[in-house]
Amino acid sequence: MKKLISVLGLFASFFSPLHAQEVGRVISSVPVIQQVAVPRQVCTQQQVTTQPHKSGAGALMGAIAGGTVGHAIGRDGLGTAIGMFGGAILGDKIEGAPPPEVKNVQTCSTQNFYESRTVAYNVTYEYAGKQYMVQMPQDPGPSVRLQITPVVSSNSTYNYPPPPPLPAASAVPPPGSAPQSW
Repeated sequence: MKKLISVLGLFASFFSPLHAQEVGRVISSVPVIQQVAVPRQVCTQQQVTTQPHKSGAGALMGAIAGGTVGHAIGRDGLGTAIGMFGGAILGDKIEGAPPPEVKNVQTCSTQNFYESRTVAYNVTYEYAGKQYMVQMPQDPGPSVRLQITPVVSSNSTYNYPPPPPLPAASAVPPPGSAPQSW
């Protein structure tokens, strides 16, 4: 088991340069600032004065009292009706208007506020004696990790070996053919 681990360690150390990560030195990292709309709910308190409705108790009491007095004086339906009508008007005036009510009313609306936010970083870095620029989502710090990929030149001609022949489509003979010995 120890030999297997040491062989694997030797194998990994032998091939580790193939997986080495390249690093560029960051020269500058400039934040890209953008105005962003941020919706917020804004509520305000406002005092509203309302005039409440009369209860009607004064008119009712006046109508009852006026009807009783009118019936006592006139002893007929017309005197009662006139007494009720006059008593209702007089009772309503005596009740008077209730005092106005003041209420606090909350009104809310959604408003957009604009904030300055960093959306990316314009990074200038140096690698192999040359300077490069790239836009990154985060500030990379003092160095930036690079992935170097070989590119095939357009003026190079490569002779690839021909592809192997395709296998037979099926080992089953077509219908009506003689059996074959394999």
